[in-house]
Amino acid sequence: MLYQPIQDQIERLDETDISESRKLVLHPLADYIQAKINSNAVVRLNFICTHNSRRSHLSQIWAQTMAHFYKIKNVYCYSGGTESTALFSAVAETLSSTGFEIQVLEQSHNPIYTLKFDPNSHPVIGFSKSFDSSFNPSSGFAAIMTCSSADEGCPIVSGAEARFSMTYEDPKAFDNTPQQNEKYLERSLQIATELKYIFSKIKKIDCD
Repeated sequence: MLYQPIQDQIERLDETDISESRKLVLHPLADYIQAKINSNAVVRLNFICTHNSRRSHLSQIWAQTMAHFYKIKNVYCYSGGTESTALFSAVAETLSSTGFEIQVLEQSHNPIYTLKFDPNSHPVIGFSKSFDSSFNPSSGFAAIMTCSSADEGCPIVSGAEARFSMTYEDPKAFDNTPQQNEKYLERSLQIATELKYIFSKIKKIDCD
């Protein structure tokens, strides 16, 4: 069972806000996930951005949460960058304000967080890493590019069996401004809405 504030937030997300042109961008990932489910295969999704500090983490967390919300099993979500930096603190603060339970396991130049969406589920471990880190799968995964610079600058993602471009504007542009909290929440909810749309399309296969 999701934490109630997260459950409430997901139910408020309005998929009709997504334009028809954007839905065309989202459908291939939904098709990939559906094909995996149809073949009773594990779904591994690696969300990739340049620094693995903002959009890729938001995408990873919300994708794992939506899989849980729709009770779609064997979905494992990861994130990485073309280089590692640090998970930006405003991302953790934004998710915390939405209802995620967040703890800092290690405070350093690249902090390690646990992020929980459900009291009984294993937490997502959040820290900045390269997409090919040993923490991430080395093969049999989908690479989802969440920023245009990584999409353009990383033409080959070693080990990926599929690649999707699902880019977002960077909330970093509003760091240390009066709009920072508003813009990070706006981007988080945009990502959540689109991933809700994707996972809502998945039909579970009943196994006797």
